[in-house]
Amino acid sequence: MKANVGGIDKVARIGAGVVLIGLSLAGMIGPWGYIGVVPLATGLMGWCPAYSLFGIKTCSTK
Repeated sequence: MKANVGGIDKVARIGAGVVLIGLSLAGMIGPWGYIGVVPLATGLMGWCPAYSLFGIKTCSTK
């Protein structure tokens, strides 16, 4: 798996994932908020399968 998620994208994904999971744990948005695990995981890994599928890359090239 080659990294395809850049810095700002990572921060946004991690933030969105944490917020969704937190809201779900607080009972504000219901159990569907646990979908926040997906952006949280892709942000932490630095790799997104959907980006690979569509050929998108937001990280800098080395």
